[in-house]
Amino acid sequence: MQTVIPIKGNVRHSITMDPGIWIFDDRRIDLETFFTGGHVERDEMEEYKKSMGKHWSREIMEGATFPPTLETEKQFEEKKVITGTYGIYLTHFLKNTEPNEDASFLHFETSVGEKHSVPIADAENIILKYCEDGKPLSEDGPVHILYKDGSNIDAPIRNIVTIHVE
Repeated sequence: MQTVIPIKGNVRHSITMDPGIWIFDDRRIDLETFFTGGHVERDEMEEYKKSMGKHWSREIMEGATFPPTLETEKQFEEKKVITGTYGIYLTHFLKNTEPNEDASFLHFETSVGEKHSVPIADAENIILKYCEDGKPLSEDGPVHILYKDGSNIDAPIRNIVTIHVE
C-alpha cells in the first residue's frame, strides 16, 4: 500500500502528503465528536487567550508551583491523541498547491481503479480521515474521504492514492 498521496495536475506546486505524521498536527479534527454535534470549530487565537488566562489564574491561585495534577492532565491528553479517530480538512493542503484559476474539479483516484470527482469549490467540505482508534488506515487507506455534512460517514471513499486537480 502506498502511504503518501500526491496532489498534482492543474496546480502551481505539486505536493505530496504523508498522513503518517498528521497525528501531531494541531489542525486535526476529532471525528468521534465531529459528526455527533460535539465538535466546535476552533479559533486558535481565542483558544490561546483562554489558555493563557487559565494559566495566569492558576498561578495566582496556586502560586508558580506545578501541582501534581498537571502531569496527569498531560498524560491524559497524550493518550487521547494516540487512541483517537482523526481527520483533517483537505483545504489545508490544497491551498499550498495554489490551484490555477481555471481549475474546476478534484479527482480522487483509488488503488482499485475508481475515480471520484467533485467540484473544486466543494473542497472546503472534504475531510481526510487518516486514523481510527489511534491506528493508521493501513488496509484501505492511507486516507478516507468524508464529507463535512456526514452524508458518507458509513460509506467513505477509500483507497485514495492520488488527488488530481483539473
